[in-house]
Parts: sequence; structure tokens; C-alpha cells
Amino acid sequence: MYEGAIQDLIDELGRLPGVGPKSAQRIAFHVLSADPADVNRLAGALRKVKDLVRFCTTCYNVAESEQCRICRDPRRTDEVLCVVEEPKDVVAIERTGEFRGRYHVLGGAINPLEGIGPDNLRIRELMTRLGSGTVRELILATDPNTEGEATATYLALMVKPMGIAVTRLASGLPVGGDLEYADEITLGRAFEGRRAI
Repeated sequence: MYEGAIQDLIDELGRLPGVGPKSAQRIAFHVLSADPADVNRLAGALRKVKDLVRFCTTCYNVAESEQCRICRDPRRTDEVLCVVEEPKDVVAIERTGEFRGRYHVLGGAINPLEGIGPDNLRIRELMTRLGSGTVRELILATDPNTEGEATATYLALMVKPMGIAVTRLASGLPVGGDLEYADEITLGRAFEGRRAI
């Protein structure tokens, strides 16, 4: 244990997802020895992201204006809607270049052990979007793990009576994995081979 400001920094860094105690300590000492201009740039970027970035009012992707660039793009089709858990999943799918539709970001997945149920996600907003009658296919691109599968099954049951084709990404994605870690080829093939559920 260190004292004062350095320990406070280690503690705060350790609260970040994926940063354990050793990594937090390493990052803190890197910041301590870094050029002050670099540290100020990092602090400025953190302040800027908190001040400027918000969620798109249509799809809930990250945006710096009312709508994200994908929702503002008139070249994309409104007939296919891809449901993902987090904004990072939108980036992973966009890297494939395979999808030209719109997105809906749920903000997580159903996980009863963590106290996350359907009401904690943006499912109500999704159902409102689907109620417009524009969407012909709903692609469920939740993570291929227990929570993602539960969320996909729940959504499929909710949407089926609406007469909208519901598909799920095909195999090729590892079970228990996250979309953001899939390479472009694997994710692209999964998109091409999606199947009805």
C-alpha cells in the first residue's frame, strides 16, 4: 500500500473493468513518470468524453450529437435492424463491412444473477421502433454466451407475433465469447450464415 495521491490513483484505476491491482499499479507509476503534457492530454480526453459523448436518441449507440453517424446515414436501410448489447458491438460489426442496416443497442443482456432483467434494458424502446412497421428483419446479435442467448430467446418470443423475421448470427462465434474480440472474417461469416430462430 502506498500513501496519498498515488494510492488514490491506484484505487481509482483498479475500479476500471479489466484492470486488476497489478495493472492499476503499473498504470499509476507510468502516469507518475510520464511527461506532464501527456498526462494533461489524457485528463483532457477523459473530461471531453464525459462532456460531449451521449447516447443516440434513436439507437442508443454513442454519439456526440442527438443521433449517431449510422442513424444519420441516409444510405442505410431501415428494413433490417440489428440488436446488440453494447456500443462496442456496433463497432465490431461495422468492421466487417457486411451490414448496411440500422442498430439498436440494448445496454446489456438479461442476467438474473446480476439483477438485470428485461426492464433494465432498452427493450421497450426496441418494441416501439418495431411498432412503426418499417422493420422486416430483426437480427439478434447478442453475445454467444448464456446471458446473450437468454436475451435473444426473450426478444425472439416478444417479436415473433409481430410478423417480423427474426434471425440470429450463425456459428463461427465462440460460445462464451464477446463480439468485440471476434476477428472480421469470423464475424463476417457469422453474419452471412445467420439463421431464423
